[in-house]
Amino acid sequence: MDSEAEQSPVERMTRLSKPWQWLILLVISALFAGALELAALPAALLIGPMLAAIVAGTNGAAVRVPRLLFGAAQAVVGCLVAASISADIFPVFYKEWPLFLGVVIATVAASSLLGWLISRWRILPGTTAVWGSSPGAATAMVLMAGAFGADQRLVAFMQYLRVIFVSMTAALVAKMWVDTSGIEVPPVIWFPEIDPQPFAATIGMALIGGLAGRLCRLPSPFFLGSFIFGTVIHLGLGVPMQLPQWLLAVSYAMVGWAIGLNFTRPILRHAARALPQIIASIIALIAFCGGLAFLISRLAGVDPLTAYLATSPGGMDSVAIIAAAAQNVDISFVMALQSARFLIVLLVGPSIARLVARSIRE
Repeated sequence: MDSEAEQSPVERMTRLSKPWQWLILLVISALFAGALELAALPAALLIGPMLAAIVAGTNGAAVRVPRLLFGAAQAVVGCLVAASISADIFPVFYKEWPLFLGVVIATVAASSLLGWLISRWRILPGTTAVWGSSPGAATAMVLMAGAFGADQRLVAFMQYLRVIFVSMTAALVAKMWVDTSGIEVPPVIWFPEIDPQPFAATIGMALIGGLAGRLCRLPSPFFLGSFIFGTVIHLGLGVPMQLPQWLLAVSYAMVGWAIGLNFTRPILRHAARALPQIIASIIALIAFCGGLAFLISRLAGVDPLTAYLATSPGGMDSVAIIAAAAQNVDISFVMALQSARFLIVLLVGPSIARLVARSIRE
């Protein structure tokens, strides 16, 4: 009989009871998320648990996130997306709609072409590359991709790698125009005082929206149901929402674990082999959006940094922080274009993925 020292990590992980596996996963998740937060990388609370789950999953962890908890986490993320859409963007969009629409269409077309090429060249299977190349709404694309037959694991790998690249590039470009070294990111309040009515309304939107999504048989029903219902109630009726950081952290962890625990060593090797092509496609998309920013700046007279941040393909949270730090940036223009692309990608993403998939099969 092999001694414990001679056992592989997979054998040792498999022999542990499920409570011990969950404890190990929780500790590793906290370490990864903390390290990413210290490095000021975006989406740390989601990427950290996902990386920890990949480590655990590829080393034989048998635990899985219960479907009910995963559905609840998706509903919370749907409410977060609904709450992030502000009515303030509509006047700006109405004023500049031809420009905004042209930029969004060009960006979506470029990302779809990159996804089509990656799929056509058999670098990634099926529509996975199309969902993974989507320029924005990273978490939403990951949650919906599985419902449309794409490999959710590889979509997450592509999307969050793009978010990191885009956010870091935007920060570097911003430093060329404005000194952000003295700008401090607002401290995170993990346990804010709960406002009963907005918090109860948010939980109600998540619950009713998720159930409605199931009844209507929507793809990714908990996410889409709560997003659609939350948007109608929040924007249409002006009902305020509250999503405390602790609730978001738990929800992000559930989503990250659900994706990461399904990684296998062959999938991880496949992702590693495709890494150079994926990075090349991300750089190509960033360069294309930079070209759009140059055109906007020259033709429409928009400040160069404003144009670049507005066309940056994703990382909306990071872009908002950078825009707020720069005195000469038109933050309303930036967020209106970012939000417009976010909404259009969310609405047309599934149709584009199906169209590209059909063209690949033909």
